[in-house]
Amino acid sequence: MTITPLQPLLNDATIILQAPTQVWSDAAGRMGASPIHGIYHGDVRHVRSVATGVDGTELESIACATPTAQTAVFTDVLRGIDDDQADPKVRMDRERLVAAGSFHERIVVSSARDVSLSVRLTVTIAPDFAPLQQVKAGIAGADEWTWDGTRVRSATASFTVEAADAAISIEDAESAPGAGIRLRWQVDVPPRGRVELDWALAFEDATLVVGAPTSVADAVHVATSDSRVRRWLDRAAGDLAALRLSAPEHPDDAFYAAGAPWFFTLFGRDSIWAARLALALDPEIAASTLRVLGRLQGTKTDAATAEAPGKIPHELRSAALSLPNEGVHLPPLYYGTVDATPLWVCLLADARDAGLSDADLRDLLPNLRAALDWMIVHGDASGSGFIDYVDQTGHGLANQGWKDSGDSIQWQDGHLAEGPIALSEVQGYAYEAAMRGAELLDALDEQGGDDLRQWAADLRRRFRAAFWVETSEGRYPAIALDAHGAAVDSLSSNIGHLIGTGILDPDEERACAEVLISPTMSSGYGIRTLSTGAAGYWPLSYHGGSVWAHDTAIAVHGMLRAGLTAEAAVIARELVDSAEGFDYRVPELQSGDSRIPGGIPVPYPAACRPQAWSAAAAVVCAQALG
Repeated sequence: MTITPLQPLLNDATIILQAPTQVWSDAAGRMGASPIHGIYHGDVRHVRSVATGVDGTELESIACATPTAQTAVFTDVLRGIDDDQADPKVRMDRERLVAAGSFHERIVVSSARDVSLSVRLTVTIAPDFAPLQQVKAGIAGADEWTWDGTRVRSATASFTVEAADAAISIEDAESAPGAGIRLRWQVDVPPRGRVELDWALAFEDATLVVGAPTSVADAVHVATSDSRVRRWLDRAAGDLAALRLSAPEHPDDAFYAAGAPWFFTLFGRDSIWAARLALALDPEIAASTLRVLGRLQGTKTDAATAEAPGKIPHELRSAALSLPNEGVHLPPLYYGTVDATPLWVCLLADARDAGLSDADLRDLLPNLRAALDWMIVHGDASGSGFIDYVDQTGHGLANQGWKDSGDSIQWQDGHLAEGPIALSEVQGYAYEAAMRGAELLDALDEQGGDDLRQWAADLRRRFRAAFWVETSEGRYPAIALDAHGAAVDSLSSNIGHLIGTGILDPDEERACAEVLISPTMSSGYGIRTLSTGAAGYWPLSYHGGSVWAHDTAIAVHGMLRAGLTAEAAVIARELVDSAEGFDYRVPELQSGDSRIPGGIPVPYPAACRPQAWSAAAAVVCAQALG
């Protein structure tokens, strides 16, 4: 029987991180049993497993704490070397700390016994060097490596091993992928005393295209009177700080990595939305994100990379991304996104509202003009009159909005829409970008504002004529227009992104808000990506019925701008309830199952966490709830 490789599940794993380094284990600190386990640096898993042992006893886990994004403490009792009384008197605490490019563990063995204990302790490290994309595809295997007594090397990456007062050796006879590196300590724990042992790893990868920024986040306090919102904000601020990255050529310009484990790099749409939603918490990152993406802005037409003049990129990686089980093969710098370019303009306008100087704005003027030109000249690839997309390679992203899975754009009866696709929310982003872009040009005494306003007015008129549908679930904008210009009639969360952009009038915005808080769209923990009334609805579908925190928060963000504060508060409260169910580290997405009294949100088991825009949702919810 052929076994199909499967993407690892993440919901039961424990993560600590400081981009571009992340560590995955189980709740007992054990590393190696689950396909996701290991120590990653950049796009490579350097260490597959770490096994800790104490001769003469099992390690019985009793506690796990993650006080910060970068730290974890695992506590075990060692009853095999204890006395015969009921109270455990010998324990071991492992304090782990990850920094950008390093991992440190302090092992503390403590005893309340009246006698000295002779303890032999080992840590066995299994090098791996598997590419992250192979781990995601479920096909990871250990790469070749060598060992010189302190450093482990593969073809492109390496790490050093340091341990105080320990013997370090290869576990097996030969330095081969099946071997491990063993650290051994022989210590005496004094009566009612303790011993501390330290070991550490330091990682290097010359191929990295992103790294730790030199700038430090200077977060602004966001006021809230709600204790649960404060807990979520505190956790979110720590996660956002841990997700900060920069390009090596400009280490002072930070941006948010999209999320762990798979998206530990620059994503145009994700980094922009995270910066927008978190603007009140971290206003500086908006400007630096704009600069980072502006330097990568498209200058030519290239079907292989989906590049076009003025287009903002989708993602940046060290090497090509290949996901054979999904039929996806992307170049290292890929431009297959239809929404990042107008969103870049919207973020620029938000940044100016938040204090970006006219001098900084003028520095970005060439990028602004190029982005606006892409919308007007290149964005309508099919001549439909709307900004649309189609993958021209056959191995790029079939869908290029934020719902980028292959089955995300579907009709109410469940069949998939045929491309080119013109997404409804992208027209809203483009309208807002044109209107705000005109304001920015006016502010700099530049020409072109009136032409942009006229283009936006024409887009708004065409949108109203083409996108509105009426089904058994009510009247609302369709998720998209298909290749034939037909309105794809499923009711989806995309309509929440239209609110506050200006493309809808106030009555239309209120009607959309009412639909979003109806039972078919609201799960009780946020807005579903697809209505329960759609034939293709499934609560564990990635984009066809699940709940995404950022997606719901964008609707809240728009409602606040549209003056729909009561509706915004209702939805924000649902997200806070969800955050509490996930111990305030909200995952990438969760199930769209309806809320059960006394229950908790059902996880989507392969959801990434932390995710930058999920963390940034806390800021918008705090604004909605006061």
